[in-house]
Amino acid sequence: MQLNKTLTVLGAALGALALTTLPVFAQDASPINSGDTAWMMTSMALVLMMTIPGLGLFYAGMVRKKNVLATVMQSFAITCVVTILWFAIGYSAAFTNNDPAAPGAIIGSFAHFFLAGIGPNSVNPLAGTIPENVFNAFQMTFAIITPALICGAFAERLKFSALLIFMALWLLFVYVPIAHWVWGGGFLGGLGVLDFAGGTVVHINAGVAGLVCALVLGKRKGYGTANMAPHNLVLTYIGAALLWVGWFGFNAGSAVAANGLAGAAMMNTQVATAAAALAWMFVEWMVVKKPSVLGILSGAVAGLVAVTPASGFVNVTGAFVIGIVAGGLCYYAAAHVKKMLGYDDSLDAFGVHAIGGIIGALLTGVFADPAVNGKAGLFFGNPGQVWIQVQGIVVTIVWTAVISFVILMIAKAVVGLRPTELEEEEGLDISQHGESVTE
Repeated sequence: MQLNKTLTVLGAALGALALTTLPVFAQDASPINSGDTAWMMTSMALVLMMTIPGLGLFYAGMVRKKNVLATVMQSFAITCVVTILWFAIGYSAAFTNNDPAAPGAIIGSFAHFFLAGIGPNSVNPLAGTIPENVFNAFQMTFAIITPALICGAFAERLKFSALLIFMALWLLFVYVPIAHWVWGGGFLGGLGVLDFAGGTVVHINAGVAGLVCALVLGKRKGYGTANMAPHNLVLTYIGAALLWVGWFGFNAGSAVAANGLAGAAMMNTQVATAAAALAWMFVEWMVVKKPSVLGILSGAVAGLVAVTPASGFVNVTGAFVIGIVAGGLCYYAAAHVKKMLGYDDSLDAFGVHAIGGIIGALLTGVFADPAVNGKAGLFFGNPGQVWIQVQGIVVTIVWTAVISFVILMIAKAVVGLRPTELEEEEGLDISQHGESVTE
């Protein structure tokens, strides 16, 4: 009898223990990894910091004092507009079809408009170890900073109402399709284009759009005769520092996991950035006999841009070479090409982002190391990868240039593009926002 009671108690205890452990087993079966999730939430915050306050301050320091509030307003307003559009339409169209053979190779599914059907434990096949909401938020920050980069090309001469129309349409008809083509299961990704964190999707895309804006809008009033020197390079320095730090979320976060690939991307980012900053500084020092603060900061950003597509595919030596090449060539584009062609790219969005992105995309095809991420470039026995990269670059340039021009024409027809000459002379802070900086 005593033995039966003992067995009964023991059985009940084991049963209770089994019931309490069932949720643990169920949790272990989930594909969501807490370490990857924590890293990706951190990366999302770092990339958002790149736009507000990083890019806002970087650009604000380079404009004249009468336009500084209008400049930071652009970055902040774009963050708000893109957030809503991404939640409503952008994410679903960009990232909810990852089969290159399907019709979605051109555009994604409409199934998740307004994030319908996405719960706290949903996962996207493109990022299967983190919640889909985290993946969505991370990709949202890329969608935010890309149109914000364009602002450097038309700084000091675009109406705020035109900005809102242009950026909303540009996100939906330029950024979203190209993001899908490269990252979301579209035809460029299916072709084999390598873009780890945004050489084509972000930087060539934004830089070419910036050039189109600069050409359509024309030069700033007084360009070439008036003093248009940066009003506060300390702001630019702070912005550049925030961009550099935030870029680790941009590049290393694109591994979509807390793993060795993220670590490789982080080291490549650091080395390429330092190499490009020094390359720009020394070239400028030789040419104009003084190493400027703006020069070394611009060189660092050029290195960040160029290593972006390569960061998860090349080894650290490749990243070092990419940085040196980008620093020298982007200096030449910003200092000489702009003058030779006569366009007013106010803050060198084309010279740094488009040229840097093209350099990085091409050299990814040269230096991709299969030991890093399984992809081989020219130096590792696969010369065809360079041609694949060229195709990705050309498609991005053509689509961005044509659609950006069309969108500008729409904005011009609806609200006009430029303030009046008097309003531009007064400054966009007052004419567009009714405020001014006081010291």
